[in-house]
Amino acid sequence: MKNGLKKIIMVDDDPVILKIGKHFLKDIYEVYPVPSATKLFDLLEKVTPDLILLDVNMPEISGVEAIKRLKADDRYASIPTIFVTAVDDDTSVFEQLQMGAYSNLSKPFTAEELTTRIENCLNDYFPKIPEKKAPETEKPTLLVIDDSPEVISMVFLHLRSNYKVTTLPDPQKLQYFMETTKPDLIIADYGMLTRSGEELMPVIRSFPQHQNTPVIYLAPTEREGNPAEATRLGATDYIIKPIDIKTLRETIAKHI
Repeated sequence: MKNGLKKIIMVDDDPVILKIGKHFLKDIYEVYPVPSATKLFDLLEKVTPDLILLDVNMPEISGVEAIKRLKADDRYASIPTIFVTAVDDDTSVFEQLQMGAYSNLSKPFTAEELTTRIENCLNDYFPKIPEKKAPETEKPTLLVIDDSPEVISMVFLHLRSNYKVTTLPDPQKLQYFMETTKPDLIIADYGMLTRSGEELMPVIRSFPQHQNTPVIYLAPTEREGNPAEATRLGATDYIIKPIDIKTLRETIAKHI
């Protein structure tokens, strides 16, 4: 590593973005700008980066396809990746997190935005590397049912390091999910518009293997979060919105 600098590969088909990115980072990181995902995989045969900045929309191999290949390859799966994109709506951000990206950065970006996002990623990610992480299949599986993209994104982001998180934004598809997944615990919004938490419970309990699966309701008010009412409906526990992450973690740990 040159002068002890961490290595960053920046992938973008726009030469201007590559030039700007390298200019912003050259004094604090060892930067490798490449114009395509094909060139990225060629470079990975020679260089092991500490982080990859990956453009989403590229010809031939898109950033989406590239991260799928990265996460499927044991040699590269642990390299943190930040998507760089012109599209940053909640749905796109959530989908990118599900693919395994650490976060995303919107174009156009400033030097402060770029360096801060990289620093946050490296500071958060690298302390975890020496730990021997359990294989994904050994993590308890959570099923999160909520029609709010913001809630699903927040829960996924904060719990993914300790659990295998499966999300279901459309409660109408619960029957299919219960047939194809085996969650160890279910988190369900009580007040969804298309199907209430109360209506979900008979579906969950109709499966013999889920007669005793813990179910935690996300209740919008104290009245709807009454413990006796939650128990009557078949839930194990409840949390009042807005969600406090510490409370959520403790409640899950208590029941899983």
